[in-house]
Amino acid sequence: MNKTIRNIVIVSLFAIGGGWLGIWLNNVTGNTAPPMESLGALVWLTTPALSGFFLRAFGGDGWKDSGFGLNLPSGWKWYLLAILVYPLAALLTFGLAALFGIATADGFAAQGIAAYFSVAGTMFFGSLMKNIFEEFAWRGYLTPRLEAAKIHPMWNHFIVSILWMTWHLPYYYYYLDRAVLNSAITTSVPVFLITGYIVMFPTAILFGELRLLSKSVWPVFILHNVINALSMPLLMNGFIEVKGPLGFIFTPTNEGVITALLFGIAGWMLYQYRMKKQASS
Repeated sequence: MNKTIRNIVIVSLFAIGGGWLGIWLNNVTGNTAPPMESLGALVWLTTPALSGFFLRAFGGDGWKDSGFGLNLPSGWKWYLLAILVYPLAALLTFGLAALFGIATADGFAAQGIAAYFSVAGTMFFGSLMKNIFEEFAWRGYLTPRLEAAKIHPMWNHFIVSILWMTWHLPYYYYYLDRAVLNSAITTSVPVFLITGYIVMFPTAILFGELRLLSKSVWPVFILHNVINALSMPLLMNGFIEVKGPLGFIFTPTNEGVITALLFGIAGWMLYQYRMKKQASS
């Protein structure tokens, strides 16, 4: 087997199996800590990235396309995009939802914009450690190594999206408190998980193309943190209300179908720009 493909398969297996291994470890060790504070959660979170680091160091992949560099100041525009793309997509999605009577922002009126930004700031800093490991697995390893294997970019992003969502399954099943999960979604858990696979692909196009254009993990890391920080309080803290059977389509969170489609459009535009840039160089 080609060395690059072999190593991608190894990291993929660790990504899929690490969370379930963590659950097993918690069970055999009699863990009494909250699941997200347990040894199992640490295994789930770190296994994909650490396996990629190991293969870069000892499996022949090397560090050339690791994306560790900031690529500043020349790459400033990718950082700006990372900051702005989700707020713009969320505002457009919410506008459509409000137009059709599916969403209201009464929570902002009741609690105030300062309360929202206070919660968002807490969530931004709270997600930093998680997203370091997450982004150095998907965009730090898998996306550039699939690129190195000469996989078509859209297949690259599709493969990453499937693995990315599958990695989340033990998180939703076991590690994340069910009350927190229910407060953050607008439909049943099975529909939420199925929708997750659908929306993850266009999201992966945006994340992956931003990574390949910027040649750095850091803009995508910032994008991920901005999405978590601004998106999670909307439903969980009651700043907006999304109702009706179409809520999962029109919710302005990153799990919403329209928001994801907007991500996909932005990602496709980045892909077209990257292809033209490559053709002219």
